[in-house]
Amino acid sequence: QVQLVESGGGLVQAGGSLRLSCAASGLTFNNYAMGWFRQAPGKEREFVAVILWLGSTDYADAVKGRFSIARDNAKNTVYLQMNSLKPEDTAVYYCTAGSAGTVVRSGRSDYWGQGTQVTVSS
Repeated sequence: QVQLVESGGGLVQAGGSLRLSCAASGLTFNNYAMGWFRQAPGKEREFVAVILWLGSTDYADAVKGRFSIARDNAKNTVYLQMNSLKPEDTAVYYCTAGSAGTVVRSGRSDYWGQGTQVTVSS
């Protein structure tokens, strides 16, 4: 079955950096757009970034210029490099795989990871 396993979350001070990874298995990785969402306490899950199999990317306005999404198709892995972190970036971050970038961006992907906690202290 399809598995998406996130790693790399943790506690960091404001202004710091973290790199999240998501290892995918059970699917033909190159056929999927990959993305990241996040959910803060008491808030709805929100789109963060998406990357298509050829490398085109899109970001939420809140993270543009600070976060960078990348994928390694040979390793079936997608990454989220997060720089200049702010306390408002605190959330559980979820990896997702969808049939197209628009599907991922809308939150209607078929596959989701279990999430990894990111906490940014002020």
